[in-house]
Amino acid sequence: MKKAFVTGATGMIGLALIDECLRQGVRVYALVREDSPRAGRLPENENLVRVNGSLEDLDKLPALVQDTCDVFFHLAWGNTGAARNASTERQAANIAWTLQAVRAAAALGCRRFVGAGSQAEYGPKDLPVIGPDTPATPNTPYGAAKLAACLLSRMLCDEIGMEWVWPRIFSIYGPYDKPSTMIASSIAKMLAGEGVHFSPATHRWEYLYSRDAGKAMYLLGEKGRSGQIYCLGSGESRPLIRFIEEMAEACGVPLQGIGDIPYPKDRPVRNLCADISLLRADTGFEVETDFPEGIRETVAFMKRRSKA
Repeated sequence: MKKAFVTGATGMIGLALIDECLRQGVRVYALVREDSPRAGRLPENENLVRVNGSLEDLDKLPALVQDTCDVFFHLAWGNTGAARNASTERQAANIAWTLQAVRAAAALGCRRFVGAGSQAEYGPKDLPVIGPDTPATPNTPYGAAKLAACLLSRMLCDEIGMEWVWPRIFSIYGPYDKPSTMIASSIAKMLAGEGVHFSPATHRWEYLYSRDAGKAMYLLGEKGRSGQIYCLGSGESRPLIRFIEEMAEACGVPLQGIGDIPYPKDRPVRNLCADISLLRADTGFEVETDFPEGIRETVAFMKRRSKA
């Protein structure tokens, strides 16, 4: 891979992917809205080219770029955040945008399309691990739209004759995380001296630092097997309370709020852990940043931003 195109370039994973690509000497074309307040997140690098546009402009990419690329990473997804399941129709728009991204990738001469799926495609599961072959039974508009985009983008890539790789991304954290996530929102409250409230947090969960997620995405662009779904996570779960304890320690505050929010009586407690054995076998990926180190870096980053 010498040249790559990235949508969703200013998001947490997009930025980590771009950093890894640049570190590997890959020239990156990054799609960014012209008026985006997040454009300043992009690093200054002679191998990084900003392309002004949005999901609505995917059909214009060949005219905007006027170059060929090797791999197309489609990370952009409209209508995300805390209210992402508020509208089925708004989520469904992402399916068409994903197919337009496949067409754009072909027009740019890309040999490979790498999507950005989600563990939400599986729906609620209570299994020791969730793997690529675990049945996908989403129960939210977001998860259903991701699954539809997965299936249809693969079919379109087959029609076009382009390689296709689909990572299903589990819980990622790090700099520029969405403010609505459990980690980002809790750290913000801890640093501000506000109260935090959690479930009993006895269920098992997993988290992967964004820098490692960016490396995994890069490796899938380089070495992933065409036609394959991969689970992208840390591959190691533990009780959620252990993560919360380390968050509080990194913020320098006492642990509080555990059990303030009871588990819902109308649905079972869900454990989450990605089976990344296939990701490891095919790409050589290994987790390099453990949670204590990653959360310290995340807290330091959030402190710097709050003072800026």
